[in-house]
Order: sequence, then structure tokens, then C-alpha cells
Amino acid sequence: MLKIRNVHKKFHHIEVLKGVDITVDKGDVVAILGPSGSGKTTLLRCINFLERADQGEMEFDAVHLEFTAASSREIAQIRKKTAFVFQNYNLFQNKTALENVTVGLTVGRGMSRIQAEAVGMKALIKVGLADRANFYPAQLSGGQQQRVGIARAIAVEPDVILFDEPTSALDPELVGEVLAVIKQLAKEGKTMVIVTHEMKFAAEVATHVVFMADGNIVEEGSPEMMFVCPKEERTRSFLRRILPQIEYNI
Repeated sequence: MLKIRNVHKKFHHIEVLKGVDITVDKGDVVAILGPSGSGKTTLLRCINFLERADQGEMEFDAVHLEFTAASSREIAQIRKKTAFVFQNYNLFQNKTALENVTVGLTVGRGMSRIQAEAVGMKALIKVGLADRANFYPAQLSGGQQQRVGIARAIAVEPDVILFDEPTSALDPELVGEVLAVIKQLAKEGKTMVIVTHEMKFAAEVATHVVFMADGNIVEEGSPEMMFVCPKEERTRSFLRRILPQIEYNI
């Protein structure tokens, strides 16, 4: 469904991605793990062209393109197939929850306001926020704002949803409500790529786990393999810090 090959990205003289390959099949939930600065978020942003990669290529269904040469039309094609859920919600503060969900439908997809509101309400119902449709972001908790962000993503019916550490900005007591929504999407077979530090969540929900460090993919595999018997010492040392209670079978 989605193949990324040999992705490189520099910021000034710092090489953030050093030739990354990743494959996402339909229905996959790919969890990307790794320490801060490993390139996880940059990879996600390059997939959606929020950053332009310096090298590499992408296959997305019938679309094949080089990152450096992709035209505006090709980028628009990719963005119609994907949706991005940001760490810090990225909601319009002067728009209600419903308006935040519908703006991408009316402006980006040319949908009528009446049709967009019906789709938007359906998405808000799915994330448990039908009763907050007319609330502004300042009137919502962080968890509710992030659920609005997820509703905005699912409303456009993307082929792949990209989550950039969706719980990192939340107070601990609000994390569960957001993870519950994502778990439900996984049960429904939604294809997702999730950058996360929530290890238990990744182990439960992911179909495939990728561990990144220093701009490279160090190791990848099933959750059972990655969390029980990772092959690489770099992976094991990272997981020991995060999950010190685990005994690794090596």
C-alpha cells in the first residue's frame, strides 16, 4: 500500500534521516519507537510532505514519486490519501469542535457545508464528543482537543492516518481516553502509522513495530519479537530504560 525507500533529510548540517525504508500494508498499525531526536517525527512529516525529504522515493497505491521532484498535484494526491494527527492538536482556536472537523471537508474536499456537518458530527460521535460539537478548543480538555484532532483525521476517510506522539502533550489522566479511540480505530481495520512513547499501547495495538535511533531504522518486527526478544543491543538498551521490568530472551 505504502512504501518509502531511502529517505534522507537534513536540517542545516544535521542529518536527521539517513536512508530510511518503511512499508505499510493495508490494515497495518505500525508503531514507530525510539529516543528523542531519532528522526521519528521527521519521517512522518516527510510522508505527508509537511517536510520535503532531500532524497528518496514513495509508492502509494498507483502513485510513484521521487520526494525531491514531486509536483504540487502529486503532493495533493498523497495528502488526500493521508491524515495527520499532531502532538499539540493544531486546532483553530476561533472555530468550534465541529468547525475544526469540517473545515478540511469544505475547503480541502469541496464538500457542501450541510454535507460536511453531517460527516463531521458522525466523526465526533465516533470519538465520543457529540455533546461538545459547539465548544471552542479553550473550553475543552487536552484529551478532548486531541479527540477533535482525531475526528478531523477520520472525517476525510484517509487511506492512512499518521499520528505524531498523540498523547505526549496530555496530562497522564487524559492519555487513556485518546488511546481508547485509537484502539477502536485499530479494531475497525484502519491503517495507521503511530509515533509513540506508550510502550504498553504499542505492544497491544501494533501489528508491526519499528525502532529508530540516530536517523536509522535499527530493528523492526512483530510486537512479540520486538518486546520479548529484540535482536539488537541498541533496541534492548532503549526498552530496558522504558520497561525495566521485562526480562529479554536473548
